[in-house]
Amino acid sequence: MARRLAAAFIFILSIMSAALFAPERALAQTPGPWPTRPVRFILPFGPGSGIDVGARLVSDKLAARWGHPVVIENRPGGDGILAMTSFINANDDHVLLFVGVGSYTVHPYMLEKTPYDFKRDVLPVARIANTLMAVTLSSKDGDADLKSFMARARANPGKLNAAVPQGISEFVFDGFLKSEGIDIQKVPYKDVVQAMPDLAEGRLNVIFSSYAAVRPTAEGGQVRVVAIGARERVAALPDVPTAGELGVPSLQLDGLSGVFGPARMPLDLRRRIGQDFVEVMKDQTVLDRLTASGQTPAPGGVAELEASVQAQLDQVDALAKLLGMKKK
Repeated sequence: MARRLAAAFIFILSIMSAALFAPERALAQTPGPWPTRPVRFILPFGPGSGIDVGARLVSDKLAARWGHPVVIENRPGGDGILAMTSFINANDDHVLLFVGVGSYTVHPYMLEKTPYDFKRDVLPVARIANTLMAVTLSSKDGDADLKSFMARARANPGKLNAAVPQGISEFVFDGFLKSEGIDIQKVPYKDVVQAMPDLAEGRLNVIFSSYAAVRPTAEGGQVRVVAIGARERVAALPDVPTAGELGVPSLQLDGLSGVFGPARMPLDLRRRIGQDFVEVMKDQTVLDRLTASGQTPAPGGVAELEASVQAQLDQVDALAKLLGMKKK
């Protein structure tokens, strides 16, 4: 009798253990075809941002390829932590993190604690593009170019206002201010797109952000893009010089966008999904629209994204050293 009771107890424990860890095993093994249901992209920025533009361009193509809907979920704010927390809590191989990598590569220097470990909880899947970064001025100020704006800022320390998205953009902008001996007040916004009306009306003087975020207002003439952070001029803005051309290399930044999967997502599945991204980005319409939005298409799989992330981490370390910052 005692043996039967012990055996029954062990059997019940095995069932409970299987139920408890089934989601993790399912996530790790992912047997059979993928996807089997709708796929969700979680983004740390709002509609109209460069990341949002890229995600929406590929989502329809991927939905057709996968035979299941792709849903875009914008979760801006919290320095990218809101999106990251939502992604980690989902613990689902049908939920992918579609982000500007710079939202997270600076966290070790900015935050005492984070609810995630970038290498443990976030696994590379696909590289999407290099987001074009732009220096945009209010047309109401009358500054002819970046140099005249810098001269006015030096002559009026602490009196001009800037909006910069949190993350590596802010790191680069702070490096620029330190290198050039400029004092500008930064105004926080949950989403930099929300800053555009203030820039158009002259309540803000400058924004350093993705070109996609400022493009609609710039095309309307209320604001002016005076420099880009890319190493070379781009087709979308052929008449706009690079910061390097203007002798301001401290503003050089190639934003990086990529797609990540959850912890324990198998490498073979990540490679398969990454290849799907590469394939849909061969579509000329996708490439043209990405380019027109101020992004340089850079499709790649797991290995390419991993290498690009490491390059940005190296840039962040160099900037932190310039700014006298240490990891928290």
